[in-house]
Amino acid sequence: MTVCSRKEGANFYIPEETTMTCVHFIGIGGSGLSAIARLLKESGYEVTGSDRTLSQFALDLQKEGVPVYVGHHPLNIAGADMVIRSSAVADDNPEVTAALQKGIPVYKRADFLGQLMAEKMGIAVAGTHGKTTTTAMIAWTLFAMERDPSFIVGGTLNNLKVNARAGKGNYFVIEADEYDRMFLGLKPHIAVVTNLEHDHPDCYPTFEDMYSAFQSFVDLLPVDGSLIVCAEDDGAVSLLSYARRKGLNVNSYSVQGEMTINSPQWMQARTLKPNQRGGFDFSATTNMSTAAATAVNVSLQVPGVHNVRNALATLSVIAALGLPLQEAADVLSQFTGTGRRFEVRGEIDGVIVIDDYAHHPTEIRATLAGAKARYPGRRILAVWQPHTYSRTQALFFEFSRAFGDANEVLVTEVYASREGKQEFSSAEVVSAMPHPSVRYSGSIQDTTEYLLKNLRIGDVLLVLSAGDADQISTEVLRRLSL
Repeated sequence: MTVCSRKEGANFYIPEETTMTCVHFIGIGGSGLSAIARLLKESGYEVTGSDRTLSQFALDLQKEGVPVYVGHHPLNIAGADMVIRSSAVADDNPEVTAALQKGIPVYKRADFLGQLMAEKMGIAVAGTHGKTTTTAMIAWTLFAMERDPSFIVGGTLNNLKVNARAGKGNYFVIEADEYDRMFLGLKPHIAVVTNLEHDHPDCYPTFEDMYSAFQSFVDLLPVDGSLIVCAEDDGAVSLLSYARRKGLNVNSYSVQGEMTINSPQWMQARTLKPNQRGGFDFSATTNMSTAAATAVNVSLQVPGVHNVRNALATLSVIAALGLPLQEAADVLSQFTGTGRRFEVRGEIDGVIVIDDYAHHPTEIRATLAGAKARYPGRRILAVWQPHTYSRTQALFFEFSRAFGDANEVLVTEVYASREGKQEFSSAEVVSAMPHPSVRYSGSIQDTTEYLLKNLRIGDVLLVLSAGDADQISTEVLRRLSL
């Protein structure tokens, strides 16, 4: 078992009555816990972890010397001074039980993240969609501008090949996950809300429940804090009004023509034009931190108008921090996205294979629109793996109408995730879809076999999944290469 000791030069100090030397993570393979583990390791702490299987996040940590145990056993916590567990880990987990019996404190992610942010300028990005890419954009921009930020992102930054970093600068950028109200443990000074729609019905039975949690998120901002929201989203705009009544600084961003400006300080994209790199060129005009409107030119290589909005959110943060906007716009042109967010896995025999994490109707529509803009005239085959029974049933109608920009749609069985097996089948959604070419494809294996028989030169295969359907992309590419 690992013997843990505190290293010199740690960037983060955990405020406990006793000095922490080793932190053990239960469920270290998830995007959230793996990011915290990486940040603490880089900051000088010893880290260990366990999980049921080795995800890519866990394998990456292993390569960097972090002991990761497969399976859960009381002996795995030997030497730990603190345990952090995933929200998916049950109270009767043998490692949780062993830690509590030994008097070792056990925390959930939400209980712990605020401690890490306490001595930094916190920038938290929340929203039903777009928060991973927006957080990554902000982190990359500050990094490329040599501000040396710390960050925790729910996906791997393609530019940096990591999902977290312990920087020595003053900024801490974090993806604010609303699931299980995790974001209510943060300590932000600047909060971004990309949008607010109903999601996670297993956690928030109604939209009102979810909206209330986002109000509590806004309440975390100090009196001199700033809220930045998308002016094109009704839910986000209503939060802007709520923050204004509290006396907070409020800012909005939008694409010209989509909605009027909703705050005294604003950022707007104008003159959008598709470029040769697959994204959009545009002019970002703002009155933030200046008496008169200022414009900077932006050229993105990540596709879709939704990424224009993500870039506007990033530039709004940069303006709120008082940093040079044109420099930020220039480095945004170098941003290449995050893992499983319109990630081009490869092209073989004229077939392009793309993975995307979209698992909400709005995300699906945005991703398909981005694919259509990036690959005009090409046949787009969308494979959708529904994520959780509760979400699929709660948004049944919206899902059934989300695939208009795909030429053909394949729907696999539901990925249950944290939920138990149910009698409901995604075939019911397929039967309600008005799309002219849609089929229920069942298992991952059956879906893969269908694709291999029907893909043709010039096709774009887009796999939409927050579960394990990325296996389809891997197998299709492997078989096409034979």
